[in-house]
Amino acid sequence: MDAATSRTISIGNRHIGLIGLDIAINTAAARGLQEAEAMDFLYRTVKEKNYIPAAMEEQYKTALFKEYCKHRRGERDSGEGLVIRIFGPGCVSCNGLQQLVIEVLAEMKQAADIEQIHDPDEIGRAGILQTPALMINSRLKSSGLLPTRAQIEQWIREISD
Repeated sequence: MDAATSRTISIGNRHIGLIGLDIAINTAAARGLQEAEAMDFLYRTVKEKNYIPAAMEEQYKTALFKEYCKHRRGERDSGEGLVIRIFGPGCVSCNGLQQLVIEVLAEMKQAADIEQIHDPDEIGRAGILQTPALMINSRLKSSGLLPTRAQIEQWIREISD
């Protein structure tokens, strides 16, 4: 049985973490559901494990279906920009990593969504064993140590190219 892991998707201009989305997408794909059926199935399944505001129902359905379509086409990354996640309890090293990432992005004139994750459960669900940890576009780049400025620049260039 697949573990119900958290996955972040874009809904409007926000990044929302949803539990069980990957399982729902894989189930819908295995069943070969038509578009309308898939959209409703994904929404109902994800809503069972996550709070979804009633006023946002259509935006969630659209975003979930978009993720389903990307899965069916075999796309891994959203291509919607740079998403950087920094994992840690909020210690000096974690805050230093965030500051370093911001400085590198400013020097490179690069925009990114930066999210700092402090929750131990969320850190564990992401598979992080040591902090501080740096994840760029869902790829773990470092864990347990502070990367150098040059390493961060190189990782951002690899993603941006």
